Amino acid sequence: MSDPIKREGLREKFWERLPLKNLAPKEWEALCDGCGKCCLNKLEDPDTGEVALTRIACRLLDNETCHCGQYDIRKQLVPECIVMTPDNIAEYAYWLPATCAYKLLWEGKALYDWHPLISGDGETVHKAGASVQGWTIPEFEVDEEDWEDYIIEDTA
Repeated sequence: MSDPIKREGLREKFWERLPLKNLAPKEWEALCDGCGKCCLNKLEDPDTGEVALTRIACRLLDNETCHCGQYDIRKQLVPECIVMTPDNIAEYAYWLPATCAYKLLWEGKALYDWHPLISGDGETVHKAGASVQGWTIPEFEVDEEDWEDYIIEDTA
């Protein structure tokens, strides 16, 4: 599979040297590891604020590639989709998956060895078992009141 995330022509190890707010748009996009976990529907406990991931994916997520099928217009098609930026990461990092590069760097942590920026290969996220490849369920196949039955563990 070809990786739709462009990682050519970037500053060398920019993620180790620059704060998130100083990244060029292309560098920001290249931080995405292509795991697809951010496209999983989440359940948030209104009392504790605890967020649980489910196996239920956004209707735009491609279960095999783990990429959005309509990335450029996703916000128009799914108004509740959050477009992550350096300006809003602090507000939304709490629900990002534990392995997410945006969250890791925002918390001052290093990227995993399987991250495509480290490995040079967009498939390593899948080979490492760090993606949702092949095990999601489209949101239109499960009634929202049953989503609790599909909660998964978010492991790093």
